[in-house]
Amino acid sequence: MKARSVVFDLFGDYLRYRGGAVPLRSLVALMECFDVPEPTARVVAARMRKEGWLESRRDGRETSYVLTDAAWRLLDDGRSRIFARADGPWDGMWNMVIYQVPESERALREQLRKRLSWLGFGALSTSVWISPHQLGDRVREEFADQPAVRLDIFQSRSDGLAADRDMADRAWDLPALNRDYAKLLTEYRPRLAEYRRNPPTGRGALVARMRLIHDYRLFPFRDPDLPPELLPEGWSGRAAHELFLEVHGLLRRPAEAFVDELLDGCAKAS
Repeated sequence: MKARSVVFDLFGDYLRYRGGAVPLRSLVALMECFDVPEPTARVVAARMRKEGWLESRRDGRETSYVLTDAAWRLLDDGRSRIFARADGPWDGMWNMVIYQVPESERALREQLRKRLSWLGFGALSTSVWISPHQLGDRVREEFADQPAVRLDIFQSRSDGLAADRDMADRAWDLPALNRDYAKLLTEYRPRLAEYRRNPPTGRGALVARMRLIHDYRLFPFRDPDLPPELLPEGWSGRAAHELFLEVHGLLRRPAEAFVDELLDGCAKAS
């Protein structure tokens, strides 16, 4: 796990519910649980502050860190993608985005593609992206301040389910994603059985919960959350999501208890 990701996850799963600010001493102690040495933790915090993800403030002789508004938006966006899944039947409508970006703005074009992928769109062709979810307004908001980007966004219906499945197969690599979901299930099902019987405590609970998030976090950004009728036979994505939620919940209490204990110890030591 990268140190930067550990900082974001600590804020997202723990520190946000404990005032949202953390003294540097406590952040260093938390990072040490993941074998991040103190010098590295200090460098990472300073670098994230310089990049606009963290803000620092003085509390007496101690420096504390909080996430910036931009960091919170990024964190909340990611959290909703990781934990939420679409409910209800699909109406058969595709949300389509066709874009034009000047050749001189290649970096902007790549940014647009990455953002569309982040939001769950798949590339039907080079400049035509599709999603079964109504995200047109979100795309417009993302690039409202980029006059070089021209977006045509509309809803469309195909000739039928066979065409819909063909479009899904072309826009996303569903077999590869399904194989990776199956690997995750193979790895974590034995752990789930053990956690049900005897969940870890202390540092072990915190590390196990963060490792789970690390191992699962990229799936929602590869998975467009397609309606069931568009998924291949034997789809493992839903089972993987349910397993993730259960393990995350089982480890919550012991992990939070350890964080509270560690933060209290740091506060008393200061």
